[in-house]
Amino acid sequence: MDPSPSLTRPKSEPATVQDVARLAGVSPATVSRILTGSARVAEDKRRAVEAAIQKLKFRPNLSARGLRSGSTHTIGVLTQELESPYFANAVKGVDEGLTGSGYTPIVVPGHWNPDEESERVALLTARKVDALIVLGGRLGDARLAELAQQLPVAIIGRRTDAAGVFSFSQDQVEGARLATAHLIALGHRRIAHIAGPSNQVDGQERKEGFMLAHRQAGLSVDPALIVEGDFMETGGIAAMETLLGAGHGFTAVFCANDQSLWGAKLVLHRRGMRVPEDLSLVGFDDLPQSKYMTPPVTAVRQHTFAMGLAAAWALLNALGREMDEPAPTVPAIQLEVRETTGPCHESA
Repeated sequence: MDPSPSLTRPKSEPATVQDVARLAGVSPATVSRILTGSARVAEDKRRAVEAAIQKLKFRPNLSARGLRSGSTHTIGVLTQELESPYFANAVKGVDEGLTGSGYTPIVVPGHWNPDEESERVALLTARKVDALIVLGGRLGDARLAELAQQLPVAIIGRRTDAAGVFSFSQDQVEGARLATAHLIALGHRRIAHIAGPSNQVDGQERKEGFMLAHRQAGLSVDPALIVEGDFMETGGIAAMETLLGAGHGFTAVFCANDQSLWGAKLVLHRRGMRVPEDLSLVGFDDLPQSKYMTPPVTAVRQHTFAMGLAAAWALLNALGREMDEPAPTVPAIQLEVRETTGPCHESA
């Protein structure tokens, strides 16, 4: 008997769905259903098809499939800054959540600019993405609701009242309150705050939590000890230089995010000041790098990776994908106490 044509195909010709079906002993329609996840298929058939795909090194033609089905099997992801560890961690969660689904993320930055965000969303929808994930940003609720009428939409790291939008966020006020209350419990009474940008909701809410912890402890806040940063390391450097240069005494600093803390800590290192012996520091986000710094950073943990996983699950479910696992849970925001905080050694 002559060898099967599917197994003697010239190397220049890629394997087809028919080749996979022939080798797996199933119909081409069954192969297509497995590739698209459009229906349940018996486990033995699924394993046979997956083995055939691996043996033949089959790569589905997503463009052709998209033309036939109206689906491109892509998920648009609008982030803000590609270099930001915070957003990168959320994108990693999205990517892992889509693994094995047949869907691929397309990531574009908006740079916290509403006009640029709108432009990038238009670009993604023009490419016929099947769903959209927005990380933070400044797109208004009305625009998000409008988009949700066209395709499934999820937003990460921000609350929204937009109808039809899956929202995954954490309590910023509570996180900041926990961080500040931790410093107060250690005996600190003169606590500085390197704040986030005043025109961003996260910055506003973390400052609110800082103030709330003081009110709950019956303490006043010295306005001179609040300096606005920009959520970047350079902003943390500038803010710490301002605080130290002003000559106002303080024993601890709540930084609005980890990147601000990294910059602030560099200033202290250059001045020969010890953390936490001379100054205690608390960050916000608990980025992966923070636990490996010297000393490891005390920080409020935002579960950005878990939010990315949950957003991917919600959109796949909305797209009709049969989900084998229940929806991922996103833990509550929490304080991770490490080694950048210690008791206050000055009298109140």
